[in-house]
Amino acid sequence: MLGGSKGFNTNRASSSMVSGSRISTLLLSMFATFASIYVSGRLWQESQNRVYLIKELDRITGQGQSAISVDDTLKIIACREQQKKLSALETELAAAKQGGFTSKLLTENDGAHAKKRHLVVIGIMTRFGNKNNRDAVRKAWMGTGAMLKKMENEKGIVARFVIGKSANPGDNLDRGIDNENRQSNDFIILDDLVEGTEDLPKKARLFFAYAADKWDAEFYAKVNDNIYVTIDALGTALAAHFDKPRAYIGCMKSGQVFSEPSHKWYEPDWWKFGDKKSYFRHASGEMYVISRALAKFVSINRSILRTYAHDDVSAGSWFLGLNVLHVDEGKFCCSSWSSGAICSGV
Repeated sequence: MLGGSKGFNTNRASSSMVSGSRISTLLLSMFATFASIYVSGRLWQESQNRVYLIKELDRITGQGQSAISVDDTLKIIACREQQKKLSALETELAAAKQGGFTSKLLTENDGAHAKKRHLVVIGIMTRFGNKNNRDAVRKAWMGTGAMLKKMENEKGIVARFVIGKSANPGDNLDRGIDNENRQSNDFIILDDLVEGTEDLPKKARLFFAYAADKWDAEFYAKVNDNIYVTIDALGTALAAHFDKPRAYIGCMKSGQVFSEPSHKWYEPDWWKFGDKKSYFRHASGEMYVISRALAKFVSINRSILRTYAHDDVSAGSWFLGLNVLHVDEGKFCCSSWSSGAICSGV
């Protein structure tokens, strides 16, 4: 009996150990399963967060409602430019393999025809009642119809008149511009701008943003509708600055800041310019040019770039804190005509 009892106890102990081992294995398996599910869930959540942040960045920057820093903005521009260049090189390499290694600067493809990047997009600031000025510009240097298209295709120069909307939408002023545009097809009509002399800084900002979004060009230029532009001289001058990714080109000046409200050139923010009341260096508003990266910068930050009383001072302020090359080019001094000048008064 004692021997039988001892054997029974031994079997029961062995059974208990086996049962305990199975329970431990089961618990470890359950723990490993839960841990795997947890880790997988966290990784999935992280990936979803990254996708969400990327989509939000694209949405915000695409709508021009960015509140990101200047450094981050320039990084975004640089990344996009590098992506475009890589795509262009891949396209060129593929074309070269099939077509005898002919070098071409290709930047986009619409599925049927490769398009070259434009040299410059020129925005000609105009107003209601300035039709005579516009006709003079068309006759002097801009051209119409086939001539305007030829300038775009052969010289890579796009020129458009820029105007806002009337304070009374759909009135005779708006209808007059619409009728003129149907005949000439050479306007950029800014729906978000009420036309007025006090809105010139906003008009310049909206033009650069619109043009940078619509056309891919090396440069973007602002010019007044009473200025004569020598197209060939402009092309030659800009060709010398292809290697400058952040160039701000024009007839650089400073000028006095007027604090008297009754003065014609009154600056409401005069107190921001110090005791000497002198503006920082900026390009004359008659005509100036900015490079593609700067136009993209304006487009991305259009909602947070502030303006001053004058459009040329406002443009200068946008680039003051950036790593921008200010090119003081005498050929852009339109008020003083000289041999080789790019612009002059009509």
